[in-house]
Amino acid sequence: MRYVMKFGGSSVKDAGYGAICDLVSDYKGNEIVVVVSALKGATDGLLRAAKKAESGDRGWVQNFLIDFKKAHDSVVGNCIAGVPAWLEEGLSRAGSELEQAFQAIMHLREASPRSVDYILSFGERYSSLIACAALVSRGIKSKSFTGGEAGIITNDRFGGATPIMEFTREKARSILCPLLEEGFVPVVGGFAGKTKDGIVTTLGRGGSDYTATILADAVDADEVIIWSDVDGIMTADPKIEPGAITVPEITYEEATDMVVLGAKSMHPRALEPLIEKRIPLRLKNTFNPRHDGTLVTDKLSRPFPSVVKVISMVNGVGMLTIKGSSMVGEPGTAARFFNMLAEAKINIMMISQSISETNISVVIKREFLEKAQEILGKEVALGGGKVEIEPDVSVIAAVGEGMKGTPGVAARMFRAVANVGVNIRMISQGSSELNVSFVTKEADAVKAVRALHEEFINRARK
Repeated sequence: MRYVMKFGGSSVKDAGYGAICDLVSDYKGNEIVVVVSALKGATDGLLRAAKKAESGDRGWVQNFLIDFKKAHDSVVGNCIAGVPAWLEEGLSRAGSELEQAFQAIMHLREASPRSVDYILSFGERYSSLIACAALVSRGIKSKSFTGGEAGIITNDRFGGATPIMEFTREKARSILCPLLEEGFVPVVGGFAGKTKDGIVTTLGRGGSDYTATILADAVDADEVIIWSDVDGIMTADPKIEPGAITVPEITYEEATDMVVLGAKSMHPRALEPLIEKRIPLRLKNTFNPRHDGTLVTDKLSRPFPSVVKVISMVNGVGMLTIKGSSMVGEPGTAARFFNMLAEAKINIMMISQSISETNISVVIKREFLEKAQEILGKEVALGGGKVEIEPDVSVIAAVGEGMKGTPGVAARMFRAVANVGVNIRMISQGSSELNVSFVTKEADAVKAVRALHEEFINRARK
């Protein structure tokens, strides 16, 4: 079997890379590519340091670099006995290059998207070096790579690059497959790639998952395993609903909806490279490896007892409503408003429009709410309308393939939340029937999740 295993930031930090060695050893006899994230918190720290460098705060940046080195040195000391010279040299070289990058930003007082991508890539660069050394210290042949060195070629959309799969497949296959056949475990830093000209890019947050699936496509893996600190996809956030259970299997289509809704922190495009070749993906817990986790596949082996599999709560959002009778019967009105938001780089997460055409409601990130109101306000006012915002809302979504063609699911949802006194502010359902989402006041969100979990999941288990 050929596996691509990705280890998240919490796994590599809390387990000190030892868990990677243990799990790779458990799969002895198989061909394995390991993809690692940066240490938990490293990427956020690098991003903040880049902003401090742009403002010229030299002292803060120098202290950050000292702390960054100490954090990684501590991990090395805890997981590797007898640090090899090549690791010390690799980490020292990376540290020097990172410092030079910060110096350049401080000198120019400008952190361009290209510069920020370069700086953010260092978390995974450090991580891949350490993980490789940890494996070698356990007698496992290994070689480390950055994403670009492993063959991930992307466009130049810094901060959210897209792989050019034609080039990536060819290059990654030529680099990684010979190593696999010789018994090596290649360790690849996730999150980053490079352009055809060799410029470092990043794939966006959650990009290490994307790295794993891109490489799985390239090397024709039999399965991808995403190791994190949870047992898989849960029916709800267990911090909200104590009765939440792990979902054993989900389809690619269900997983895509769940990823976007935050049921599992994963890059929203991570499943794309797997679907065509039907490569299964499994979500497992680094700290509970005997648990089967959640299998993401094209065809389920057994039905789930409830038509709804996952109830998600999305916070940090706001609702914006455009009202005005001038919109009635006017072609292109919605397109004009949405284009204005797109030009301001404000993403629309959810849309609802009344049949009367007198109002359109959208859900966007809360941080962009006032900006969106300002952008649209003048345009809407010209037609006698107005723009209202509600910052104190959450989105609740129920996802499940069993909802397709099943009458009464929405009725059960709305009755369940009404019975606990929750008012629904906006509703949206796609034609796939996999997902019913609604907006409620943030203060009522937890109550709504628990009511839906009781109605669908708990009742189906009784």
